[in-house]
Amino acid sequence: MPHENTVSADPRSSSEEHSDPRSLSEERSDETKRDAHGVSARSARSTTDTADELRTLAAGLDALQTDAATRPSAWRRIRRSVLPPVLCVIGLIAAWQLYIVVANPRPDIVPAPADVLDALTSTWDSGQLQQAVLTSLERGILGFLIAIVIGTPIGLLLAEVKPLRRAFGPLISGLQVLPSVAWVPAAILWFGLSDATAYFVVLMGATPSVINGLIAGIDQVPPQLRRVGQVLGAKRWSLASLIVLPAALPGYVAGLKQGWAFSWRSLMAAEIITMGGTMGFGLGTLLNTARDLADISSVLATIIVILAIGILIELVVFAPLERRMLRGRGLLQGGTR
Repeated sequence: MPHENTVSADPRSSSEEHSDPRSLSEERSDETKRDAHGVSARSARSTTDTADELRTLAAGLDALQTDAATRPSAWRRIRRSVLPPVLCVIGLIAAWQLYIVVANPRPDIVPAPADVLDALTSTWDSGQLQQAVLTSLERGILGFLIAIVIGTPIGLLLAEVKPLRRAFGPLISGLQVLPSVAWVPAAILWFGLSDATAYFVVLMGATPSVINGLIAGIDQVPPQLRRVGQVLGAKRWSLASLIVLPAALPGYVAGLKQGWAFSWRSLMAAEIITMGGTMGFGLGTLLNTARDLADISSVLATIIVILAIGILIELVVFAPLERRMLRGRGLLQGGTR
């Protein structure tokens, strides 16, 4: 019988050549599990990153809240803002007294601090100081408020209407540079020796500063705010009054401070020059009366009162207004001023 060469099929070789469907499904299942595990790992990392970002944001918000919560107390703020100038005044008085002791000048030229205090006490006891302070404050505050009412719309008009600004802008700047005392002779001829003279001089001193301060503030308003207002449908004057004016507050407040300084100085000049008639008795009148009597102690005492009122208005009115405005804009952290 002839020998036939037969090739026997090895089960292991056939299993290598032809995969078992069952093992393929297991492999696919393993790959699916690995892919799912990779996706879940990436998702976990993404969730972790998001959680880290949220924790960072929360930490920043907590820091802001902590800054607001850890603001210094009212007493600490007062001590921080009031104590340095008080110590400065005490140092100046000590140096003044030291000069009196060392140089021993004539008392009718350079009085001692005690002499000035005696003159101030005497004027207070007579009631003249209270009357002069009330009269000058009434004139100064009322005249300054009228200047705000007049200067604010004019400033808005000149800032928004460019032809008017080009025409009247140099004139307003010139009026601001012009010394207010130059208006006193003309005011006396126009209004006589009356309170109207003092009010007119105050207006001419304060109004240009209010106008220029508002114009400067409006010039610094970002143009994006105007475009946003126009997109929201704001008309020209509603855009100016509701968007531009609030955004221009820093420059406007600076103009108000300068306007008050000019109005106070203008009032003192008017009260010193104009005496008699129906003019009331103000601090300038008190100062001029002391000068006529050659009472240097009363002159210095009145000057100190005028200076103290100016500083008090700054501390009570403008400094808190500036702090509130800057803090509301995020430009001032609690307790930095």
